[in-house]
Amino acid sequence: CRFSQMLHPIFEEASNVIKEEYPDKNQVVFARVDCDQHSDIAQRYRISKYPTLKLFRNGMMMKREYRGQRSVTAIADYIRQQKSNPIREVQDLEEINAADRSRRNIIGYFEQKDSDNYRTFERVANILHDDCVFMSAFGAISKAERFSGDNVIYKPPGENAPDMVYLGSLTNFDLIYAWTQDKCVPLVREITFENGEELTEEGLPFLILFHMKDDLESLEKFQQEVARQLISEKGTINFLHADCDKFRHPLLHIQKTPADCPVIAIDSFRHMYVFPDFSDLSVPGKLKQFVLDLHSGKLHREFHHGPDPTDVAPGQPIQDLASSPPESSFQKLAPSEHRYTLLREKDEL
Repeated sequence: CRFSQMLHPIFEEASNVIKEEYPDKNQVVFARVDCDQHSDIAQRYRISKYPTLKLFRNGMMMKREYRGQRSVTAIADYIRQQKSNPIREVQDLEEINAADRSRRNIIGYFEQKDSDNYRTFERVANILHDDCVFMSAFGAISKAERFSGDNVIYKPPGENAPDMVYLGSLTNFDLIYAWTQDKCVPLVREITFENGEELTEEGLPFLILFHMKDDLESLEKFQQEVARQLISEKGTINFLHADCDKFRHPLLHIQKTPADCPVIAIDSFRHMYVFPDFSDLSVPGKLKQFVLDLHSGKLHREFHHGPDPTDVAPGQPIQDLASSPPESSFQKLAPSEHRYTLLREKDEL
């Protein structure tokens, strides 16, 4: 790979620069993998384009790969940024009261910094600092909030949204990480030009609500029904929403325009399937069945061969559809020979 060969000396020089700043091998490790020789590693982490730069913390691969400039300075600066403290220590609880309530905030109240509780909190913050704002208070400053020992709370977006308290063990990394991730990463995320490739690399199909930017009512309905009907499907499909104006091209793929929004569709990375009627969103089980029909292959089968016999009324002929369903709109972002380019779409905008 010519591009891998070009990056190799840059990557190696960046590692030497960082080694001088962080000589302790437990601080930063640079490594490279020959994916021809170690295809099992490439498959495990879904590496399919080269070169790819991934960041690992405590053995866990971070969702966001490095997409900055391929230069010694840029890579070294990225590592320095990753080594910076992700937690802001407050000196007065008024700083917490003045926190930006448009963001998701996680606040830890600890008796002392040199403790297992804080070290676990720090590990979680290192992983999720791109998704939440992390703050901490210690000793006398935090005492009023430590009525039953060290305490971690979540302040959701919105001035009047109530705080949520973590009730598990503060030394159990898996528990507190799962709780914090659930609070920091919304169930329904927005897909943009900036994060589209990252979302695609998660390897899950998309269930997308296309809506106008100011149509928050439709978004709220979608969020409610996803939480009500599809929480058990989390981990099998990504729940997303997209701006109809910005994503006109994917809409055209399903023969829709912004005037048709709100529209719900599934992108399987092979084809796109449209939820028949947005007004059916609140019909119990309707949205869930749409997702289950994707997993069972029914959506794909019916696009090619018409409705299943069990779904056809007696005496009604089964329609044989010669045309294929619309191709994926986001496939350009996933490694494939048949791709629709969101990057080109961005340029056209």
